[in-house]
Amino acid sequence: MHLENRTFDDLEIGDSAELTRLCTLDDLLIFANVSGNHNPMHIQDPDGPGPREPVVPSMFVGALVSAVLGNLLPGAGTLYRHQTLEFRDRAEAGDELLSRVTVTAKNADDGTVTLETEVRRVADDALVMRGEAVVEAPREKLSYDDKDLPGLIVQRHRHFEALMRQADDLPPLPMAVVAPEEENALGGAALAARRGLITPILVGARAKIEAVAEAAGEDISGFEIHDEADHAAAARRAVALVREGRAGGLMKGHLHTDVLLRAALDKEQGLRAGRRFTHVFVMDVPGLPHPLLVSDAAINISPDLDCKTDIVQNAIEVARAIGIEPPRVAVLSAIETVNPALPSSMDAALLSKMADRGQITGGYVEGPLAMDNAVDMGAARTKGLGESDVAGRAEVLIAPNLDAGNMIAKQLTFIAHAEAAGVVAGASAPIVLTSRADDEMARLASCAVAALHHRRLTGGAE
Repeated sequence: MHLENRTFDDLEIGDSAELTRLCTLDDLLIFANVSGNHNPMHIQDPDGPGPREPVVPSMFVGALVSAVLGNLLPGAGTLYRHQTLEFRDRAEAGDELLSRVTVTAKNADDGTVTLETEVRRVADDALVMRGEAVVEAPREKLSYDDKDLPGLIVQRHRHFEALMRQADDLPPLPMAVVAPEEENALGGAALAARRGLITPILVGARAKIEAVAEAAGEDISGFEIHDEADHAAAARRAVALVREGRAGGLMKGHLHTDVLLRAALDKEQGLRAGRRFTHVFVMDVPGLPHPLLVSDAAINISPDLDCKTDIVQNAIEVARAIGIEPPRVAVLSAIETVNPALPSSMDAALLSKMADRGQITGGYVEGPLAMDNAVDMGAARTKGLGESDVAGRAEVLIAPNLDAGNMIAKQLTFIAHAEAAGVVAGASAPIVLTSRADDEMARLASCAVAALHHRRLTGGAE
């Protein structure tokens, strides 16, 4: 954006300018480190696991006024003389704030300008702060492009790195890797083994596995190998290893997903555990202060209410396994009100009530919620949902069907530059479904999620 200042001579009484700013938890953490103010009111929930968001520091709010003065009116070259601040309300992480300044007086003797200043919450136009600024206005014309300014780089992978630190406390999970007969499939397992997350047990065509290892320069001499040339047979053998207690999870290699899941779903020799198999994406979204779980985006195409009940419960279990306690679950629809003409809104309302009655346990569940008011506090307040346990702060998103879930996950990946790990829940052991498109971090994080989920399934989470 091209910015040009207003000199003292250019300014007139009544001139006004404004900026809006979405206040995120990352902003508050940065402000805490820069200012040295580590008051827990501003960087974490002071009341424990309830829905309250961190309060935006008052001086952060005041700094939003200086942004208007320094960037727009008068703009570059402006220097403060005096500022009064009267705080009338509080802002919280997730609020969008509008800061506005208006020229009320000019003093030609000393070149100062007096401006009325205010900051309002956009969602409800509530006055957060008001005051008066006296500044030295610039005398020379200046202009610049804000893209030329140095900026902060959004930290990527911080949630995945935290997951792997949690998994570092666990012994490597014996993992049956099915048909690792392609470089990415074998390399992902070997990478996770070097990181100490898993102990691979390779199940597939030995000759192909060894050829891939030689071509890729991977040392697999220490890995147990079960020679099964047929993919269906390899999947059955891997499932048997889990049932025998020799493996604690499954990892998909270079075979079709349905072949692997068919073996795991076998009624007699599979890994059924009383719930439907559902897929849970664990996503590391840059700028979001917590991992975001999305389900189901890979297995259940058009789930009915019974299936959605399992989708929600499985997602809660995965969220708790990775340390989100208790998780806030938003059941998504196109709208946040119940409409009999929109089946997803009806299902969402029923799932919410089922959670209220104890039929779904372990987390806050609310629906229907539209995407905006599920994840954005400003949107939630606009719709009158500001007091909700979930709205505006959801950590788990339940999609109405596979189409919607898959679109959400891929939009986050390709537009918001998120990383996606994933696990199949509902089985007696975690199942990792890797993709050739997964990078190293996604593969490692998937194994970390599987290890943490396995700990919960086997009673080691308490």
